[in-house]
Amino acid sequence: MKLIIQPDDGVTPVVKAIKKAKKAIDIVIFRFDRTEIEKALDAAVDRGVVVRALIAHTNRGGEQKLRKLEQRLLAYGATVSRTADDLPRYHGKMMIVDGALHVYGFNYTKLDIEKSRSFGVVTRDKRLVAEAMKLFEADNNRTNYTPGHPRLVVSPESSREILTAFLKRARKQLLIYDAAVTDNLVQRVLAERVKAGVAIRIIGGLEKALPGVKVRKLADLRLHVRAIVRDGEEAFIGSQSLRKLELDGRREVGVVVHDSRIAKKITAVFDADWAHAQKAQPKEKAS
Repeated sequence: MKLIIQPDDGVTPVVKAIKKAKKAIDIVIFRFDRTEIEKALDAAVDRGVVVRALIAHTNRGGEQKLRKLEQRLLAYGATVSRTADDLPRYHGKMMIVDGALHVYGFNYTKLDIEKSRSFGVVTRDKRLVAEAMKLFEADNNRTNYTPGHPRLVVSPESSREILTAFLKRARKQLLIYDAAVTDNLVQRVLAERVKAGVAIRIIGGLEKALPGVKVRKLADLRLHVRAIVRDGEEAFIGSQSLRKLELDGRREVGVVVHDSRIAKKITAVFDADWAHAQKAQPKEKAS
């Protein structure tokens, strides 16, 4: 399992994965403006790779760009489908390349990759890959998806159950990247964990001040990831914030990672961001 850290790693891991593809690429797109990725997909088709792109039916302010992207990909020879319009937003960021699953917190855009704090994870776990393929096929064919793996976190079908359970199992510490923790149940779970002695820090935002939960704003970078590290050993990375719409209404995709090496790497980034945010706080005037 590999961790991608943005903006440090940049577009290279995505482009490299596409360039190495030999058989098939299935990619889900919500926002897209990276010509390097587009050229790599074009070249993949030219060398005989089966490329399928599932593109969101809409996004805020960018629908025209999505439709133009569809036309270009079709001209390259890729198979292009559009998501249904039954959910308010198809916001997941996922790519499957020759048996490797990529789940990203970032879109394929310059803003997300070069100017935002975000993460992605790459795994070859066969069961996870198979489950992600099942999700892709369901959304590609506009059929119902039934969750079948406890670590693939899919909104609206399974994310509330999986993520609240993930939070409840914390015994020592929760580190959370999230721009808007607003879900009432999640906030109650966090309050309960504090009472149980769990130290909780959030980089981003929290709807209501909760005693014992420390919150800071990310300095210098835009925050565009939803990630949680539990007890320094396990992590969640995905596209869904801990708010009702993203848990219960939209298509979001994430993954729970049982790899302490990944968890520790995210923790190191979090601690550095936290320390920098502290230094970036305005100094109080002496009384």
